Amino acid sequence: MPNKPKVLEGLLNEMAHDNELLGAAELIRDRLYFATLRGKPKSTANTHYFCTDDEFIYENFYADFGPLNLAVLYRYCCKLNKKLKSFTLSRKRIIHYTSYDQQKRANAAFLIGAYAVIYLKRTPEEVYRALISGTNVSYMPFRDAAFGNCTYNLTILDCLQGIRKALQHGFFDFETFDVEEYEYYERVENGDFNWIVPGKLLAFSGPHPKSKIENGYPLHAPEAYFPYFRQHNVTDVVRLNRKIYEGRRFTDAGFEHHDLFFVDGSTPSDLITRRFLHICESAEGAVAVHCKAGLGRTGTLIGCYMMKHYRFTAAETIAWIRICRPGSVIGPQQNFLEEKQHSMWVEGDVYHSKQKLQQQRQRRQQERDMAHLISSLDDISITSTSINSSSINENDYREENMGVTQGDKLRALKGRRPLRSTSTALGGICPVPGSISPLKPSKVPLPFSATPSPRRLVRSPSSSADNLKSFKPRLARSLGNLYGPDDFQEEDESESSSNFPPSAPAPLPLSSAPPPPRFGFGYPLADPRLPPPGPNFHPEVNNNLNNPPGPGTVRPMKRAAFSPNRGPVRSGPRGLTGRPLSRSIPSLQTEYVKY
Repeated sequence: MPNKPKVLEGLLNEMAHDNELLGAAELIRDRLYFATLRGKPKSTANTHYFCTDDEFIYENFYADFGPLNLAVLYRYCCKLNKKLKSFTLSRKRIIHYTSYDQQKRANAAFLIGAYAVIYLKRTPEEVYRALISGTNVSYMPFRDAAFGNCTYNLTILDCLQGIRKALQHGFFDFETFDVEEYEYYERVENGDFNWIVPGKLLAFSGPHPKSKIENGYPLHAPEAYFPYFRQHNVTDVVRLNRKIYEGRRFTDAGFEHHDLFFVDGSTPSDLITRRFLHICESAEGAVAVHCKAGLGRTGTLIGCYMMKHYRFTAAETIAWIRICRPGSVIGPQQNFLEEKQHSMWVEGDVYHSKQKLQQQRQRRQQERDMAHLISSLDDISITSTSINSSSINENDYREENMGVTQGDKLRALKGRRPLRSTSTALGGICPVPGSISPLKPSKVPLPFSATPSPRRLVRSPSSSADNLKSFKPRLARSLGNLYGPDDFQEEDESESSSNFPPSAPAPLPLSSAPPPPRFGFGYPLADPRLPPPGPNFHPEVNNNLNNPPGPGTVRPMKRAAFSPNRGPVRSGPRGLTGRPLSRSIPSLQTEYVKY
């Protein structure tokens, strides 16, 4: 009899939990649920509750509050997988609950929805329908990192569709994802860069003439990025902001450097967009893109490439870029991508059709005469002419007259974030001992100072001969007399050394360790692409946040407004067929003819 009240209390608690489940979203039948609750429930013998609202927090710039980045999504998936595989929870219903705080609720729904897309193989539409079922109302849409009114709503469905599209194209794989490397290099003191398209497009904050700490904000010289760029096959650097450092500091180190300036906070012209796409399509390796903060202009042009070559929608593009690099694509740049979506898709279809035709011609030519393979490869390269931009003059804009721009504000906000596990010193960038596990070989600390000895990357005949010997010993012996000892010598360092200003830092010697087999996203290095044309440099101007866009650049356009009772439901993407870029790998005969 004395236990009767406790038994009755337990039954009442179970009934209360069952009533709560009636309004919860069911992701796995009788196993995994998502619920919005006003209080903090207690777990029972049959139910386990957990909440991540105060564990995974978004670091905002202004009024932006999500979506949470790729590292947070990875940690959440690991946490939920551990619960689902736990023996003690094997017979319990697992409920991820959130509060009625609209911002925390949206981020929690994004996390469990993305988990269902990645691990449960559910479609974004199915997951979103489950999330808004029962007593759940619509979710607050995400917004940009601009200071001002929101003109573009990014929904949870957009984010789930961006995750699914990135997963289909192999942009990430949580089985090999290096979360420590991601969190290390995204910090301002460690370089402030993220891969958007692994092995192809990297977004980073603009370098400065000299590595230093200014007003508590770490600034990095171009030389600080050299070791990581070389190790990850970055061959081209694109600058979108006003000229701050000398571009020859990259070119003297063996990188191609391109200037495509347009005003901070604005949208690129058709000319700049075409030139950027051509640079990316012609680059032998990966392309590192930066403006001032590496968020607005950088994300906008990278988004155009993704829409053209991977057929992302504008909303999927914005969602994925922000998941990789929070705060990207700002203000009118969001509507610009919406307007460019159809034309990018059409250009992508034409580009890939031409690529297929060119590959067919190449195969026929190879069958007829293998000796003329090099000439057929020349047909594949995209010809271009030097374009001189005369619409903008750098002398029209001076830094001292422009004041603080949007990029300056975003960089300052990001630089004031508290250090998680690293410290910055003028002698170099390295983790605080004991606060983070030692960096893997793929993590190359960004140096602040070193001995000035930049050299151009020179391809010597020895590289071709070594390849031949590794594949065809007999052929290599027959070609041995073509190479003398002098052919295997590199250029004299004195001929390739650059004359830097006295205040300019120089790179540390390259590590002797071989490059890692994978990028931070867990992807193999990309194959070399077609040879790019020579770099074209063009006059640029200072940033101008308040400069109104020219006529016809952006037409104000609002997406569906957020409703407190029901959110907009998007239809799924019409075409999800992947269109990976074709890459030509020279054959043995290619090396023989070329060298």
